[in-house]
Amino acid sequence: MRPVALAAGMLILGLGSAAGLANQINTGGTTGAYHSTFCPQLESQLKKAKFDYSCTSSEGSRENIQRVIGDPTQVGFSQLDVFALENSIYGGDDLFKVVRNDLGRECLFFISRNPEFTSFGDIAAYSDQIRFILPPAKSGVTGTFEFLQQIDPDGLGRARNITYAESADEAIDLALGSEDTVTLLVQFPDPKNARFKSIQEQQGNIVPVIDRNILRQEIGGQKVYYAEETEISMPKWNKSAEKVVTSCTPMVLFTGTPSRVDEGNMRKDQEDLIKTIEALKAEDLQPKQGFFSKLWQKTKALSAASVEKMVDVSEKAREKAKPTIDKAMERAKEMRDQAAESAKELYDEVKKKAGSEGSSDP
Repeated sequence: MRPVALAAGMLILGLGSAAGLANQINTGGTTGAYHSTFCPQLESQLKKAKFDYSCTSSEGSRENIQRVIGDPTQVGFSQLDVFALENSIYGGDDLFKVVRNDLGRECLFFISRNPEFTSFGDIAAYSDQIRFILPPAKSGVTGTFEFLQQIDPDGLGRARNITYAESADEAIDLALGSEDTVTLLVQFPDPKNARFKSIQEQQGNIVPVIDRNILRQEIGGQKVYYAEETEISMPKWNKSAEKVVTSCTPMVLFTGTPSRVDEGNMRKDQEDLIKTIEALKAEDLQPKQGFFSKLWQKTKALSAASVEKMVDVSEKAREKAKPTIDKAMERAKEMRDQAAESAKELYDEVKKKAGSEGSSDP
């Protein structure tokens, strides 16, 4: 753990059991799936077990994690990739307890107007030339982007032109307004979702986010991403639904470790809370109607050959771009060397001039 970072985070947030934030299930925006679709199921099941917890909105996964750092008795929803990122920052093995990771997966898509972008490799290869517009800095989507940068330092990690919109919807609209702009969408793969419809109406390009390095990421022995075939449009009378294969990350439910709760009844309650959530059937925590009730049935298990084909597309895009990137990096090095040499010559000239003036007669 990093005690300095932990203490600083708690000080900034002013969180703790004394702050009156106990008995919360931290979700996300009030219109998001965590808050409106999944949390009510958990709240209902906990009330049956005599736990008085209520769904509480937030800015998303990152704020949920911060709240549990401040008060270990709280419960939070998060994307697993964001949880992995924050875990690496705070050393969360003794901070958090993941109690469920089997309720659904959110999938990753890059959104752009540029039809030349067809794979993660395309975008990673030219990330230093692309303008990225992301949802708010505290959002789970931005956390996902930062995690991808962390695991791909020579690709997406080179992105520097990054700005933040007021919302995910605004980020999509801005990204679709220019050929050189990209945003990231992390979404349950529901083709009826208004965001997918908006992208289609604006003739946007949905790019799968998948490569070999992404799929090999793990936390605590669990895969962070799974390759899934997802529907991104509704079928029409003369056209089947459009599908893409991309990386999807599990939604996790987590709380604080019992060791962080005061000994006695409070710690026993925390242990009982964890056991209660773990013992629930997955179907008791999943929506009974609508798209989410068919989430698993609509997910297509992919063969190793299919996954390999997709990651090859991404790797070939990188290889194709490599000579261009190497040339650009070589040119950038030459320009830096020239600038350094010019600066040295100027310095020597100024020093020489100052020396000659200092030695002249008054």
